[in-house]
Amino acid sequence: MRDFQRIARVGIILFSLLALFATAPRAQVPRPDFNRVRTIDVENYTIRTSFDRRKKVVFGDTTVTFRPLSDGFKTLELDAVGLRFESVELDPEGTRLEYRTTPNSVIVTLDRTHRKGERIRVRFKYSATPAKGIYFVDAQREPRKPPRDAEIWTQGEPEEARYWIPSYDFPDDKATSEQFITVERDETAIANGLLVGTTESGKTKTYHFKMPQPHSVYLTSFVVGNYSKVSDIYKDIPLNYYVYPGKEETARKAFAQTAEMIRIFEELTGIDYPYGKYDQTVVAKFNFGGMENITATTFSDEDIFLIDQPFGKNLVEDLVSHELAHSWFGNLVTCRNWAELWLNESFATFMEAAYRERKYGRSDYLRKIRDDADEYFAENARLKRKRGLFNQLAKPDDSIFDAVTYQKGGAVLHTLREFVGDEVFWKSVRLYLKRFKWKNVETTDLKSVFGEVSGRNLDRFFEQWVYGARHPILRFERKYDQNAKKLTLDIEQIQIFDEMSPEPFEFSVDVEFPVGKQRRIETLKIDRKQQSFSFDFDARPGKPVFDPELKIPLLQTRER
Repeated sequence: MRDFQRIARVGIILFSLLALFATAPRAQVPRPDFNRVRTIDVENYTIRTSFDRRKKVVFGDTTVTFRPLSDGFKTLELDAVGLRFESVELDPEGTRLEYRTTPNSVIVTLDRTHRKGERIRVRFKYSATPAKGIYFVDAQREPRKPPRDAEIWTQGEPEEARYWIPSYDFPDDKATSEQFITVERDETAIANGLLVGTTESGKTKTYHFKMPQPHSVYLTSFVVGNYSKVSDIYKDIPLNYYVYPGKEETARKAFAQTAEMIRIFEELTGIDYPYGKYDQTVVAKFNFGGMENITATTFSDEDIFLIDQPFGKNLVEDLVSHELAHSWFGNLVTCRNWAELWLNESFATFMEAAYRERKYGRSDYLRKIRDDADEYFAENARLKRKRGLFNQLAKPDDSIFDAVTYQKGGAVLHTLREFVGDEVFWKSVRLYLKRFKWKNVETTDLKSVFGEVSGRNLDRFFEQWVYGARHPILRFERKYDQNAKKLTLDIEQIQIFDEMSPEPFEFSVDVEFPVGKQRRIETLKIDRKQQSFSFDFDARPGKPVFDPELKIPLLQTRER
C-alpha cells in the first residue's frame, strides 16, 4: 500500500508539473557567450604611420598604454596580423622586451611581474603590407569618370585594426587615441579627434590628431588624399566635408542637413553631440555606404555622389543621418560583442526614420519604416540560415552586416515604441544612453532599462522579436453568417516554428473592417498558433485590413 501511495503521489506531481509547464512561459534557451576574456584595460593608443606608396607598405610606431586586470601580470598578448616587428620595448625607459608572433597575435614578455592596475606602456615599431585594415587606392584618370588622386584609407569594423595596429581588437574595450600621420606635403590627412597641429619636413607633412574620448579600436581611422574642404558649423562644433577638388557643390548638397540632424538627434536623445568636431570624407572603392569612424565618418564617393541624381536625395540623406546617429548609438554606447551589433546598427537605422519624422512628418516616418520592413522581407527570403537580431551566427566578418541587423532591427524598435508608448520609449532611450555613456552594452541592458521605465515585463517581447529568428505570418479565413449577423475570423500563425522560434508570437493587432463608407476597428489578442474570433455585423464587411497604422511592420498576412 505504501508503494502504491508513493506512485500515486509521483503521478500527481508529474501531472501538476505538466500542467504548470503548459501554462508557464517557456524557459529562456541558453545562448552562446560571445564575449571575450580580457586581461588588460587599454587606456590609449599613440599611433605613428608613414607609407611607401609604390610598395603599398605601412610603417608603424604604436605605443599601447594599458593596465592589467589582475595581479601577477607578465605576458601581454595583442591582436596583430601580418605585422613585421622591428622592435618592442618598454616606454619611456626603452628597455627591449622579448616577443614572439603567431599568425594572429604578438606575445610580449614584460620586464617583470606587474600588479593589477599598474600603468604600463609598450612601444612597437613595425611595418606591414596589409591585406585588410589599410587600403591603397590608385589615382583615377578615366573618361567619363570624376578624376581623383591616389588615396589611403582605413576600415576597422569588425576586426581589421589588427592589420595595422597591435591592439586589443574587440569592441568591449575603450581607449583614447592619438595619431601622427606623415603624408606628402600637398596631401590632406583626416583622422579621429581634433587636429593639434602639422609639421613640415622636406617633401612631407605630419598631421597630429588627438581623440580624448574613449572608443573601441575598430572606430580608429584615417584618410589620406588630395581633398577640398567645405566647412560648416553647429553651435561651436566644426563640421567639415572633404571631397575631391571640383566636387564642393556636391558636398554642400549631400551634407547640407548635417547641422539640422545633430539638433534633432540631440533633442530626441537628450544628449548633446558628445565630441569636438564632425568630419565627413568621401573615398573611392569603399565596401560600404559609410562607416562611423568616431568624429570622422568615411563615405563611399559613389554613394554620396548620388545626390547629383534625381533619385538620390532620400538615399543620401538616410545614409548621412545613419552614420551621424552612430555618434550616439555605436560610438558613445557600443555593443559589447558582434552578436550584439544590432544595438549599434538597428538604432542607427531607426534614427533615420526618427529624423524624417521630425523633419518631414509622420507619414514619411512610416514610409521609411515600411521600406525597411520590405527590404528585410526581400533579403530574408534568400537567407538559408535564419537568425535573430541577437546574432547567434555572428562571425567577425562582413556576414554580420545584413538586413536583419539593419532593417529588421529598425522595424523592431518601431514596434517597441508602439508597444510601450511614445513617451516611455524616448524616456527609455535617454536613460539607456545616459546610463551606459562611454560603456559597452548587451541586449539585456537595453531590456532592463525599458522594463524599468515602462514598469512592464518585456521578456516575451525580446524573446520573440530580438532573440527569435522569425516574424509573424498570419493566414486568415473569414466567414459571414447572414442569419446570425456574425463574422467569424479564423487565424493561424504559419511562420516556421523551429529551435530559434519555437513558440507562436504574442501581440495585439488592430484590424480594420470596412462596412459601407464606415471603418470599424477591432483589436485582436494574438497568442496561439490557431485562434478564432467572432464579431457582430449587421451587414457583410469588406476585406479586413490588419495593422492599418503600421504598428507591427514585420507582420505579414495572407487570406486563405
